[in-house]
Amino acid sequence: MEEPHYPDKKLVKGELGYVLDDVPHLSDYIPDLPTYPNPLQDNAAYSIVKQYFVHTDDTVPQKIVVHKDSPRGRHFRRAGPRQMVYFKSDEVHACVVTCGGLCPGLNTVIREIVCALHDMYGVSKVLGIEGGYKGFYSRNTITLTPNIVNVIHKRGGTIIGTSRGGHDTAKIVDSIQDRGINQVYIIGGGGTQKGAAAIYEEIRRRGLKVVVAGIPKTIDNDIPVIDRSFGFDTAVEEAQRAINAAHVEAESMENGVGVVKLMGRDSGFIAMYATLASRDVDCCLIPESPFFLEGKDGLFKFIVRRLKENGHMVIVIAEGAGQELLTEYRRHEKDASGNRLLKDVGLWISQQIKDYFVMQLKMTINLKYIDPTYMIRAVPSNASDNVYCTLLAQSAVHGAMAGYTGFTTGLVNGRHTYIPFYQITEKQNKVVITDRMWARLLSSTNQPSFMSPKDVIEAKKEEDSSTQLLDGENCKDKKSS
Repeated sequence: MEEPHYPDKKLVKGELGYVLDDVPHLSDYIPDLPTYPNPLQDNAAYSIVKQYFVHTDDTVPQKIVVHKDSPRGRHFRRAGPRQMVYFKSDEVHACVVTCGGLCPGLNTVIREIVCALHDMYGVSKVLGIEGGYKGFYSRNTITLTPNIVNVIHKRGGTIIGTSRGGHDTAKIVDSIQDRGINQVYIIGGGGTQKGAAAIYEEIRRRGLKVVVAGIPKTIDNDIPVIDRSFGFDTAVEEAQRAINAAHVEAESMENGVGVVKLMGRDSGFIAMYATLASRDVDCCLIPESPFFLEGKDGLFKFIVRRLKENGHMVIVIAEGAGQELLTEYRRHEKDASGNRLLKDVGLWISQQIKDYFVMQLKMTINLKYIDPTYMIRAVPSNASDNVYCTLLAQSAVHGAMAGYTGFTTGLVNGRHTYIPFYQITEKQNKVVITDRMWARLLSSTNQPSFMSPKDVIEAKKEEDSSTQLLDGENCKDKKSS
């Protein structure tokens, strides 16, 4: 897939250091577009809502913890319905596509896009593109109606299928143009959103009146800027079952050790939050915090101490943790989505622990390894994620009808916003190990940090250098409240 160039960054600067990181609009490259009154003004369900339409100047700050002399900083356009729209209901021909791995909530997002288009804007023509990006040019489509999608939110997976890779920008846009599609809703993670950005750029180059709207999806919660990604709450909740099973197994046996591998290729959020929620975990290992096995402060000695103290212990490890310790790890190999290929660190570390106790300590342990990875991502979304998916889908539809394009929608400081693609594709959201949340975990588990004082200083320097605004202000919200 060709990397998007993001040639049209729209930065609007105001007084006191205010910066609006705006999203593209159809009117940026198609002049004199007609507008129409929003059908919602005649919708009985919204007749009681006071000031339902979002003001054009409403924006949401990226950073909300400030000092009295702080600049106002970066803002994003607030999501929601506008008073005027750029599409008539009967001219809209929308499509929805899901790409990448499965995630709880995919079917809910599909359902709510279809229902929002139909119930709020009177749109009747919505297609589901089968099998991810390649479905645009090599697979069939599914007609999506409110009746067809009515109960799909109760099922895991995605009714329109998904795949990794298969992105051919020219072929995809040719298909969009040939089918007469003018609204494209793309649900996927960082790689998928890069593909969405490339599609938007090609559409703009051709001068087409076609909106491209993204809904960010990643079970790992590794998309930056937004508060969280849909499916994450469900994943943390579901991970509790595996941790609880490991704890029951471990405490029921002499020298019992439970090892649970959770998802988290480059970001350890699921492992961290599941550990904090459980309180039964003795050690949490994530990609952002390197660890070592041997030595006085190594993992092996910590396991020995914990078994002497409690007689059992539970270890949670994210799938991307400790990859550099595996001798057969091949750093540069990637899958079709561009993600690095990982070895099974859960099996590896379980075997290392067994070998250490049996061969070096001549001591018997009872170790149980649990890998719930695919069980977690295949379940339907919970109530919290269902509500979140609904609001994300509705925000995307409102933005598309208002003529915004080249954006993804997401929650920023509790408010739904429109975010330009480049903001969520240029880096990943990762656990900050010099932040209070990681300190809370270390305090909860009483595990070693596996970091020397020199490592801590270097980690702080790295974090400071990666969180600079255009004007040099440190702007990353570290979510440390």
